[in-house]
Amino acid sequence: MERSVLVTGASSGIGEATARHLAARGWRVFAGVRRDEDAARVATDAIRPLIVDVTNSDDLRRAYDAVASATQGRLDGLVANAGIAVPGPLEAIDENELRKQLEVNVIGTHATIRAFLPLLRAARGRIAIVGSIGGRSAFPFIGAYVTSKFALEGYADALRLELLPSGIEVSLLEPGSIATPIWTKGREEYAARLAAMTPEQQAAYGTAIARMRGATKDLARSGSPPQAVAATIERALTARSPKARYVVGGRARVQSVLARILPDRAKDRLIARMLDLRKT
Repeated sequence: MERSVLVTGASSGIGEATARHLAARGWRVFAGVRRDEDAARVATDAIRPLIVDVTNSDDLRRAYDAVASATQGRLDGLVANAGIAVPGPLEAIDENELRKQLEVNVIGTHATIRAFLPLLRAARGRIAIVGSIGGRSAFPFIGAYVTSKFALEGYADALRLELLPSGIEVSLLEPGSIATPIWTKGREEYAARLAAMTPEQQAAYGTAIARMRGATKDLARSGSPPQAVAATIERALTARSPKARYVVGGRARVQSVLARILPDRAKDRLIARMLDLRKT
């Protein structure tokens, strides 16, 4: 029987790479995108695009009906990938921006999984949640983003245990730097954030943010390809005994080790030197 999977956030980056990878491997893919032009671009014989904003309950309801009808009420895999990154120092991010970050990355992930659990339960399917190595080891000036990814660590652990009696396996992907458009967009948003900050905030953070913008330029050039994450997601969906966590990429593996062995203050000093964060 043909296996079916829903991939959210499939218009670019990890989501698009995963949709195309799984389709090439014989899966029937439902690709969640937000715009009609993205739907037209990703559509193939094996990929059916669905307009899905994970913060919109009506979108999720329509997507559920479409998938249920096409698969006779069964779904073998769900890749919860949709997410955004709100960059900048936490002091310069207002409450509504933080709510948006959490609404998409955390509440949107929960809403999607909750909506499709009946179809997954019928197939004893798999769930792959795309987190980040930033959910284990925080970095400054992406504090809202890492807050959301730390939340997904706990969410995935609790969900994995709760679904154990259903036979639904849950895996959390922890990629490091991946060469996707998010880094180009991040540099643009850093520039806008810096311009909007008060003179006092610019004085406090400007040098370090400039260094972060340079780092994201390097990440866009040298990060692991999104196909590496896509291949790991396939393993999470098909392995006889899937791992609870998959660390993806060389830099992520280094960060994982450092997060485990370095005391917090030692990590702070290391990052402070990288970004020239000095006490005043």
